[in-house]
Amino acid sequence: VNQSQEALFFKGGEALDLLGPGTHTLKTANIPLLRSVVNVAFGGDSPFAAEIFFINKAAQLDGKWGTKTPIPVLDPKFNVPLPIRAYGRFGVRVLDSRKLVVGLSGTVAQYTVESLTEHFRGLVMTKVKDYLAETVGTRKVCFLEISTLLEEISADLKEKLKGDFAAYGVELLNFLLESVTAPDDDPVVERLKKILGDKAELDILG
Repeated sequence: VNQSQEALFFKGGEALDLLGPGTHTLKTANIPLLRSVVNVAFGGDSPFAAEIFFINKAAQLDGKWGTKTPIPVLDPKFNVPLPIRAYGRFGVRVLDSRKLVVGLSGTVAQYTVESLTEHFRGLVMTKVKDYLAETVGTRKVCFLEISTLLEEISADLKEKLKGDFAAYGVELLNFLLESVTAPDDDPVVERLKKILGDKAELDILG
């Protein structure tokens, strides 16, 4: 078992013994759960079938997320509906190998970091959409001011999401909201930019 890995034994669809990094000689002492299920004497001539899953427990910090479709939000300052998009990254690490394999990977031969990221992406986007709508609406935060709150919003979202990740044996190491934007070609956004430009010009002219 390589460094930062664990090996999880399965027999009859049940997750049994777990071995950490190192070289292991299989014997009653280190796989007692499997031994009890198989009920054969090791060292004899009675082979048995078992499955072994190798779980990578190293930190994975390159998970990316982003809105596939714009989030409609009513801007409280200008009172116009704006279609906004959000993008960011998150990092994870496996804490509980049993929970991960039983809860997520199931019977597939290989469960990759990309598979894990894809599984949680939908959950992330649901929480992000709800939080942004709540932040803009309840706290009366203008869309143009959100960029000043990215660090605070990221910390709040991490707190809201870490329990959902932990349910599958995964620790959420970090969560970053990197940008919140609106499509430049949207008519409402174009009009808003023109209004703000005109206002800035009038302010300069007095």
